[in-house]
Amino acid sequence: MGLKVSLFYLPSIGPRTEIEKGMAGLREDLYQQMLEELKEQAQLADDLGYDSISFTEHHFHIEGFEISNNPILLDLFIAAHTKRIRVGQLGIVLPAHNPLQVAEDLAMVDHMTKGRLNVGFARGYQRRWVDTMAQHYHQVHGVLPGQHDEVDKANREAFEECFQIIKMAWTQDVMEFKGKFWKIPPEGTPWAMEATRLWGTGVDENGILRKIGVVPKPYQKPHPPLFQPFASSEATIRWCAREGVTAILPPMHLQLQNFLYDVYHQEAQQHGRALKEGEGTGVLRDVVVADSDEEALQMWLEGPAFVAYMWFAPFGFDRVLAEPGRDTPLTPQELLDRSLILVGTPDTVSFQLERLLKSTPITWLFAWIYNGLIPHHKVMRSLELFATKVLPRFQ
Repeated sequence: MGLKVSLFYLPSIGPRTEIEKGMAGLREDLYQQMLEELKEQAQLADDLGYDSISFTEHHFHIEGFEISNNPILLDLFIAAHTKRIRVGQLGIVLPAHNPLQVAEDLAMVDHMTKGRLNVGFARGYQRRWVDTMAQHYHQVHGVLPGQHDEVDKANREAFEECFQIIKMAWTQDVMEFKGKFWKIPPEGTPWAMEATRLWGTGVDENGILRKIGVVPKPYQKPHPPLFQPFASSEATIRWCAREGVTAILPPMHLQLQNFLYDVYHQEAQQHGRALKEGEGTGVLRDVVVADSDEEALQMWLEGPAFVAYMWFAPFGFDRVLAEPGRDTPLTPQELLDRSLILVGTPDTVSFQLERLLKSTPITWLFAWIYNGLIPHHKVMRSLELFATKVLPRFQ
């Protein structure tokens, strides 16, 4: 099974110099520039044969790091300007949404793209927006990496219930559901419509609504491929394996990565899923390729390392990088030596990727592309080098 590669975008708005001026997220000129650069990068990726493009979901990013409040609309924007590349989300934060609306929106885009849609669902960790957006749906909070408490439990319950509703909405003509958060349809809803009696279903003899049907159903059957970012706990990995969801692991130390990889395949086998080696799993990595190792490392330091230190480290994402017992951050050279980042010339990155795949034979690589934080022309060059000089060695 050949390696599949999806580009992963936050996306960011403007370079570091503009972000450091403050309130970059409010700048309409930077937003327009971001859209134009995303379009051109996607068109190049389409021509170069990349498998897909994925966007995260985050809100209220006045700082400018993650301007991706609606990954479904970004998917549609990219699909309209490309020919064959798949589009997806990593991921839609289910506890902050109405699951029926999510099911409808995704099915529509699946039809509009004629089956070019991947689907990613996430639980949400940034409390500024998750707590705000989820207050009228599930009244749950964002959950940090490694958090295992009542907040985590409530968030997971809401996430899994939403996921169950979406799968039912996609695969059943009509459905009913009674859970902790949702009653579908609400009890006692009157619907004495003659048209429904003649040409629909779901209403009893007393004119009370008993079932509803979500339309359209997805273009892909039974539904688009499913992903979850960025799984780093055993409970999440086991859930993904049971549900047929591809688990995308964030950068983490090798012992934990291989443990979670083995857990996924063991859990899948116990639930009757016969998987090929690497199937159902993927990893996220920074990918920066240039004509010299020095140039690539400098690009990484000015862009990815900046956002990692200023934005992601405070949430705790760096805690799983180093082995247990180490309390100092990994150096850039250690990140390179452990294939936790893929940065360098095509030969250097090929060696790093080969080492990664030998240790953990995954199916999917999600290549983190730092638009805005790395100049557009350098991103375009990196995409070209990775596709033409690195990936052919692994296909």
